[in-house]
Amino acid sequence: MPSPHDPYVRVRGAREHNLQDVNVDIPRDTLTVFTGVSGSGKSSLAFGTIYAEAQRRYFESVAPYARRLIHQVGAPAVGEITGLPPAVSLEQRRSAPGARSSVGTVTTLSNSLRMLFSRAGEYPAGAERLDSDAFSPNTAAGACPECHGLGRIHRTDEELLVPDPSLSIREGAIAAWPGAWQGKNLRDVLDTLGYDVDRPWRELAAKDREWILFTDEQPVVTVHPVRDAGRIQRPYQGTYMSARRYVLHTFADTKSRTLRAKAERFLTSVPCPVCGGSRLRPEAMAVTFAGRTIAELAALPLSALAEVLTGAGAGGEETARVLTGDLLARIGTVTELGLGYLSLDRTAPTLSSGELQRLRLATQLRSGLFGVVYVLDEPSAGLHPADTESLLGVLGRLKEAGNSVFVVEHQMDVVRRADWLVDVGPLAGEHGGRVLHSGPPEGLAEVPESATRRFLFPSEDEPEPVRETRTPSGWIRLSGVERHNVRGVDAAFPLGVFTAVTGVSGSGKSTLVGQVLAGVLADREAGEEAAGAGEQFCASASGLEAVGRLVQVDQKPIGRTPRSNLATYTGLFDTVRKLFARTETARERGYTAGRFSFNVSGGRCETCQGEGFVSVELLFLPSTYAPCPDCHGARYNPETLEVTLRGLTVAQVLDLTVESAADFFSGTPAAERALTTLLDVGLGYLRLGQPATELSGGEAQRIKLASELQRTRRGHTLYLLDEPTTGLHPADVEVLMRQLHGLVDAHNTVVVVEHDMAVVAGADHVIDLGPGGGDRGGRIVATGTPQEVARSAESRTAPYLAKKLGS
Repeated sequence: MPSPHDPYVRVRGAREHNLQDVNVDIPRDTLTVFTGVSGSGKSSLAFGTIYAEAQRRYFESVAPYARRLIHQVGAPAVGEITGLPPAVSLEQRRSAPGARSSVGTVTTLSNSLRMLFSRAGEYPAGAERLDSDAFSPNTAAGACPECHGLGRIHRTDEELLVPDPSLSIREGAIAAWPGAWQGKNLRDVLDTLGYDVDRPWRELAAKDREWILFTDEQPVVTVHPVRDAGRIQRPYQGTYMSARRYVLHTFADTKSRTLRAKAERFLTSVPCPVCGGSRLRPEAMAVTFAGRTIAELAALPLSALAEVLTGAGAGGEETARVLTGDLLARIGTVTELGLGYLSLDRTAPTLSSGELQRLRLATQLRSGLFGVVYVLDEPSAGLHPADTESLLGVLGRLKEAGNSVFVVEHQMDVVRRADWLVDVGPLAGEHGGRVLHSGPPEGLAEVPESATRRFLFPSEDEPEPVRETRTPSGWIRLSGVERHNVRGVDAAFPLGVFTAVTGVSGSGKSTLVGQVLAGVLADREAGEEAAGAGEQFCASASGLEAVGRLVQVDQKPIGRTPRSNLATYTGLFDTVRKLFARTETARERGYTAGRFSFNVSGGRCETCQGEGFVSVELLFLPSTYAPCPDCHGARYNPETLEVTLRGLTVAQVLDLTVESAADFFSGTPAAERALTTLLDVGLGYLRLGQPATELSGGEAQRIKLASELQRTRRGHTLYLLDEPTTGLHPADVEVLMRQLHGLVDAHNTVVVVEHDMAVVAGADHVIDLGPGGGDRGGRIVATGTPQEVARSAESRTAPYLAKKLGS
């Protein structure tokens, strides 16, 4: 039996997902890195097994009453784990944080800043000292009463509500009103109230137009609807609601995303006229520190905020010195992780998953915990190589504080610094799930079947192939770019080549590519009647006519519910359902393709509504989910599952991996095309029915890319990708790059925002922004071929690119 002071976490019989009865011993108090190709099983071991078991044990230790307040974690498929301390998980969460969540709330820095203003702020003469809650826009004590602490209000006007004033009300002049019976009811109520609903809108009196659109009155009248032939319509009591009231009410209260989106078209968001966008009450805004309000300090980049606090705290009172000292120590950890360009009021939904994870990591470093296992999911995601050293320093301090740090990682610079390496593979899905090496990193050199080995120990005998630089077929030129921290920049993007846009975090890469370049091209595609979003960001743009089509591939989820999956998103499921409908059994029974959809009644299991699981209500415990008792997770009713295609039911087909499905559907062109493109972008390990909610941002991006690759392309297409290698093992990066370079060889243009120097070194053209992040960035510091940028003295990317190029 293991000693209670066993220095190892010992895992026996791990079978979670594709793990093949894994046994592994991992030393505690180390920096341990888990590596392997995408889908090999490393996350299943680190998160799905080790962290999940630590959470399960903690969950079982608390009282039943408290358990209902905690998210319940299921027991992992593992024989036993010994020597396991409590665990803290820092994952790249895929759920979007709320609009009120910000850098300040995630890091708890806002709490410290509010305390500073409460205890050491400069108050107007005679003003009462305020509690720290009065400086928070998220409390009743601090929030501006007009905008409820949001800083902006939604307004509408006649031009938005009535886009075509030549129409009469009966003809639909008030476009913001609902359709069908609800809209007819409002028109009938107006008619009954004595307003002319048949006269063109512009001919109505101004005071009538004002009342119809903006009144807060809700008169109730008896409506005598016009009779349709053969229908009896009785009088009824109708209530009037103005167009503005209807739009605001719909926007605020509807659960329908479609109705909310429609209502939003008739609204404009403007800074709150009462608080000016500060989100706070006047009493709080009257208090200053170092001559600035709390809103002004919260809007500064953290690096600039630190400078203000350093100057203000130096000669102040003891209270101010103590509070500024604490704030500076907390800010120091965040800036060390390369996030000094962020401001406290930056909203969390605008942050990348990597930025959010590093903010939480900075908070953990100050928590003082010891004796726990930290399990991190690719903390280097979105980090420029220049910031990786700082990340390693932070991970090292967590370890030195007496903790174990387990990291799932693909960045070889992090892997080389590990004390212990667990390499899982050799391949993805059913061809992975084995621990190939568990020991010091140098031991991996003796494991020939490891896909990680050749990247960790590159052979000097096999120099990387040098790609011949392509010649641009034209240029898109943007002048006078003004957006966020990119100010007054002129940028030129070559056409017909592969361009990498580089720079440290916060230097303006995503702004220049994802907002400005994408914006001007989207405006051009939409035509003159478009809102002109891109034109707001730059003075002029030329060369756009050479681009036939824009494809922007981001990392947003492909769906927000388990009903959306790989097969439905790519259109593959349409082919699958048609194939089942053509089987002899289906034709005999009159089953159409719709019968094989789990989203509509007919073929699905009605007990679980095609979900595959049901919610179970437990006394004193949170609701939990269990496989459906009728279909046992298959999603379909027994009659549908009696239909088979070459021996498999539709549920079994959805359970196939992309790789297995490629063999199964061999000879079916429509299915082969979708499956081949998924294999080409390295997603052969995913199941066809894998819910969208289980996919990472990188996987979602590659699924979108695969969907684009299977289209029949006409004309010149410009592909914009934001860090497409996120979450990819270097072996998978090679597969993806072959596809992207293939697009360029087919006379298209590819522009990627990227930190991976292997990708940058293989580009035809590089645009490097910087030199720093936030206010210290936003300029193009170097541009040209990779070799030219590598020689730049000002570029922070240059030394890392030069090292990769071997120059």
